[in-house]
Amino acid sequence: MKKKARILMFAGALLPLLLFVFPLWKITLEAPQYPTPLGMFIYINDFADANPHDIKNINLMNHYVGMKYIPEAIPEFKIFPAGIIITTILGLLIAWKANYKWYLYWFILMILLSSAGLYDFYLWEHDYGHDLDPKAIMKFTNPDGSVMGFQPPLFGTKDILNFTAHSYPQLGAFSLGLGMACSFVGYLLVRKENKKQ
Repeated sequence: MKKKARILMFAGALLPLLLFVFPLWKITLEAPQYPTPLGMFIYINDFADANPHDIKNINLMNHYVGMKYIPEAIPEFKIFPAGIIITTILGLLIAWKANYKWYLYWFILMILLSSAGLYDFYLWEHDYGHDLDPKAIMKFTNPDGSVMGFQPPLFGTKDILNFTAHSYPQLGAFSLGLGMACSFVGYLLVRKENKKQ
């Protein structure tokens, strides 16, 4: 059982590396004037078009309501990859040498770091959707007279004017979650075996 748990921990440490291959998140914008929805993939180190020129078209459209351009790079694109590499190395060392209780500690660490990453993503979205240029060509207000925000949802679907915005995790996020689950299951297997003994 301990061997199986160790294999799970090794797998758990390696699975987050798939974030360098697959996108973490995807935001899609649907509207009647766009037969093909506009979309953007978010990787841990890059933004990418879902279809050719999508980000350029989103930036042009958002310019009219005073939203910032989606940048080519953000500081997180340097921090997140380093974090994944460090936690992967740490996870491999734990799988190789450490007591099974460290499987749980690694799982908790990954939960905390993933939560911090999601919160940072929310803050970025909030700034992107609410910090509008007061000199924008078009201005929209809420029924109470306040300036309308254009923040896409962190998770799920939201109507923004005549657009429907979708925001959902992608294969990279699922790989991260599966890796975390592997470490936790490995911990439970050894704990269960120890209790029987």
